[in-house]
Amino acid sequence: MEDLNQVMRVRKEKLEEIRRMGINPFAYSFDRSHVGTEALRAFEEAEAAGLLDPEGDGPIVRVAGRIVSLRGHGKSVFAHLDDGSTPFQVYLRKDVLGAEVFPLVGLLDLGDWVGLEGPLFRTRMGEVTVRVDGLQLLTKSLRPLPLGKTERDADSGERRTHGGFADTEGRYRQRYADLAVNPEVREVFRARTRLVTELRRFLDARGFVEVETPVLQPLYGGAAARPFVTHHNALDSTLYLRIADELYLKRLIVGGLDRVYEIAKNFRNEGIDRFHNPEFTMVEFYEAFADYHAMMDTVEALIGQVAEAVTGGRVVEYAGHTIRLDAPFARLGLLDGLRDAMGEDPRDISDADLRARAEALGIPDLKGAGRGKLLDKLFGELVQPSLIQPTFVIDYPVELSPLAKLHRDDPTLTERFELFVSGQELANAFSELNDPLDQRARFEAQGVLKEAGDDEAHTIDEDYIRALEYGMPPTGGVGIGVDRLAMLLIGQSTIRDVILFPTMRPEVQGRGEVRVPAMTASANGTVEPRLPSPEEPA
Repeated sequence: MEDLNQVMRVRKEKLEEIRRMGINPFAYSFDRSHVGTEALRAFEEAEAAGLLDPEGDGPIVRVAGRIVSLRGHGKSVFAHLDDGSTPFQVYLRKDVLGAEVFPLVGLLDLGDWVGLEGPLFRTRMGEVTVRVDGLQLLTKSLRPLPLGKTERDADSGERRTHGGFADTEGRYRQRYADLAVNPEVREVFRARTRLVTELRRFLDARGFVEVETPVLQPLYGGAAARPFVTHHNALDSTLYLRIADELYLKRLIVGGLDRVYEIAKNFRNEGIDRFHNPEFTMVEFYEAFADYHAMMDTVEALIGQVAEAVTGGRVVEYAGHTIRLDAPFARLGLLDGLRDAMGEDPRDISDADLRARAEALGIPDLKGAGRGKLLDKLFGELVQPSLIQPTFVIDYPVELSPLAKLHRDDPTLTERFELFVSGQELANAFSELNDPLDQRARFEAQGVLKEAGDDEAHTIDEDYIRALEYGMPPTGGVGIGVDRLAMLLIGQSTIRDVILFPTMRPEVQGRGEVRVPAMTASANGTVEPRLPSPEEPA
């Protein structure tokens, strides 16, 4: 911490010196002509076309970026800027910038944002570089970024970074610093954006209408989960952050919007682990006149199309497995899977015996669990981890599915599926229950479970029942976890790596600070990060 305070103190002194020079260290704007990749491409095109001038200079560009490497070399300085596209080298010389501007170069630090103008040229080492004719400080960085040491391989020319922001918890807490120093993290979230864009493209092309439903709800429902509770002062009423948008989307089906979807933030007051964050994103879509068989076909097509948009194909490597996302996906009855795992038909096992087996396996959260939840818990322990390739687990017990229609061939089951990939649930879907009398009875049964201690059981939603009484056509509905789908397609092992700002425990005082790069004293007594040697110009 002492080193950090010293570095920040030196940087603040530089800030004051810059202001004494009459320079605003926090500029208002900069008119750039190219980002880094565009500038490099412009030079290569000019070079290939034989359009370089006799000195070997190419186009003049105006570029801006954050300084990520900086090295003085007498009356010249080399630096690398990162503008979010690709790091590129710049070359600053005193005899070009002049005696009035060049002193500013000596006051620059890693992390500063600068705008530059000058021609492109190629160094003896072959690196396309901006020879700087004009320099503007855009933002002075007062806190050092946790930049690693970058070196260039003499044979391949590839740049490698060592060290850097290695504190995983710090990266999640300070995502701004993580993004600033780790280009691969920026690529993760660009890929996530492509994923969400493709979800919309898929659904829009099939006539679905994107809608918005309330986040603050007087009753929570649509999933088995504990809610977050808040209070509205003006109305003097309790409200809940939504755990799902299902019941509101189905109200819209009643109203005549026969294909609707929402990409929504949901909130569940649950634990945090590799696959769970209390705030997460789901896409839910509902289609009138469809059932869960039609929804399986839709989900297969959707995931295949999104995978191609994000990865370029329908085969991904994840958690040590090669996973194929082309249709058709496997189908497995929940009770059939349990029968194979337990060696006997779960229909023939008593509730007490199911509970005893779950307790013997050390399965948690069994308080108030009825038969359906016990079957679900046992399935999660005994069968789910083996479902590596995409598998629709179908036909769930009625007790587990208060919003799904009874199975047309077996009234003890419902027409429901969950999609599992790599041992994790990715989607949940029903032939939606549209009988208001049956729905009321199901809600009442859930109330009994809640009184027995199951705090994830549904509450009775009278307004939703009223909507069903007006008449909802046969409907199929699906919910897909966007974060988990991103984990699978982008190859991330924890949900925190695909959420920009994941939920964290309160920060302990003195923790979560970025690490200061290795320091070395300069000739004038200031402290600067050690940097790689520069290239010599051609």
